[in-house]
Amino acid sequence: MDLPIPHWPGRMVGPVHVRSTPEGAPERAVFVHGLAGSATNWTDLMHELRDVVTGHAIDLPGNGFSPPPPDGDYSVTAHARAVVGLLEETGPAHLFGNSLGGAVAVRATALRPDLVRSLTLVSPALPDLLPRYGPARVLLASAPRLGEVAAAMLGRLPAERRIAATMAMIYADVACVHPRRVSDAVEELRRRDGLPYAQQAMIGSARGIVREYFRKDLWRDAASIGQPTLLLYGRRDRLVRPGVALRAARTFRRSRLVVLPGCGHVAQMEMPQVVAAETRRLILETRLGNAPLAS
Repeated sequence: MDLPIPHWPGRMVGPVHVRSTPEGAPERAVFVHGLAGSATNWTDLMHELRDVVTGHAIDLPGNGFSPPPPDGDYSVTAHARAVVGLLEETGPAHLFGNSLGGAVAVRATALRPDLVRSLTLVSPALPDLLPRYGPARVLLASAPRLGEVAAAMLGRLPAERRIAATMAMIYADVACVHPRRVSDAVEELRRRDGLPYAQQAMIGSARGIVREYFRKDLWRDAASIGQPTLLLYGRRDRLVRPGVALRAARTFRRSRLVVLPGCGHVAQMEMPQVVAAETRRLILETRLGNAPLAS
């Protein structure tokens, strides 16, 4: 394996930490990570797209290097408002979201459609109540009191073991992960373990997405969105049921659905070149005004 590129440098933009590629590309993009993730989840895809968009990857409040929100609100809507705040700084941009970040991106687009040029959703966490192992773990983490107990028990396990378990869940093939990326993740988890608010940020965000799963608001938001939308799902996703992809394709008004064989929950990390190729097509179509209708 070639040595992976370093993570992009970051800075505070208002109340959140943001990692950005160098300025100079003709358009802008904002990237939103999933549950317990961070801006570094987008490093490789941002590298692939750096000639097309100047990328800005946000650490959602309480995640990565962003401080916790003063009001302790980790709901999907609160996260979406943080993304809208960044979009107000960048100007209209192509918006990307993975998992929880996909739900946040949908809500942000519904709140401020004028700031979103196109929408790329990688295994978005849209409400789906059919039983599945991954969502069951999220439900456990969100349960009152039980979530805190479970998080405390997990926190006693070595960081290496927790990262190995997480990667086995989100990747279809963990052999594709470079050892440097594994060591980066372990180092970051150890740093997070030392933060007094890290556990509450994870539990609060899990509770936020579970609340959305028992509502229909995100599907209503999706149906209201007129921006060109690229839907990317991994056929071997253990967290988001690939079958929900067809409902998503029917709900978004201008969408193209791509299901990736041999891919898990984080296509932007597992297959960044493939995701970049699909995204380049969407950005070009959006620029030319002939972006996809539902297909």
